[in-house]
Amino acid sequence: MPPIPFHKYQGAGNDFILIDQRSRPYLSRKDSTQIERLCDRHFGIGADGLILLQEKAGYDFEMVYFNADGGEGSMCGNGGRCIVAFAHHLGLITDSCRFQAVDGPHEARRRANGWIELRLGDVASVEQGQGYYFLNTGSPHYVTFVDDLQAVNVYQQGRAIRYSERFRAEGANVNFVQVQGNGIAVATYERGVEDETLACGTGVTASAIARYLQTPANGLQTIPIQAKGGQLEVRFEPKGDGFTNIWLCGPAERVFEGTV
Repeated sequence: MPPIPFHKYQGAGNDFILIDQRSRPYLSRKDSTQIERLCDRHFGIGADGLILLQEKAGYDFEMVYFNADGGEGSMCGNGGRCIVAFAHHLGLITDSCRFQAVDGPHEARRRANGWIELRLGDVASVEQGQGYYFLNTGSPHYVTFVDDLQAVNVYQQGRAIRYSERFRAEGANVNFVQVQGNGIAVATYERGVEDETLACGTGVTASAIARYLQTPANGLQTIPIQAKGGQLEVRFEPKGDGFTNIWLCGPAERVFEGTV
């Protein structure tokens, strides 16, 4: 395998390996073993996931996302924001773009302060059970509210839910949420990473919607989020039993680049 040039990005501590494949293909969906090794924090570069930026007719680019276990993943919100920052760094886009991901097209904008705003797909419905909410914001998320987030063993309790009888086959991301003033604090166990991550974009989005369902209101909602890796913001509008105009906003920063 020839040397692969890469860039490392993070969004609120959720970190990714970014590879520009417009001029040549370095990796493909068949390279799951190598992708897993590149994401390994001891034997590789280290990341929560790896993202390929590729050309796509009719769009500014295509995003192909892989989890840290080497398998192609569902939509990753913070990864989506990071690839937009990467595309801006490459000079591929200016302050807005439209790209294709595994769950369909997305649009994104870059704020003057460097924050990236990513529009996620609509949510058609939310399942409400005893002590939990379950919904898909590009990835499937289980949301439960707690009184003291610091007291939660996110790995142990999250893994127990993720590998429960209902979710064992396809997996689910598990979010623990504590209400803080007009916002929420969130900790997430991510499938594919199979551990807690410092932030999860689709997870905080699901958590913000769940919080809204506890105290419904009319019109555009803006909910500040405290993840363990930093601040995020989620905006959305309720529409019937679902939600539309959903935006995930926050920092997306280039950490370093290299060749592996």
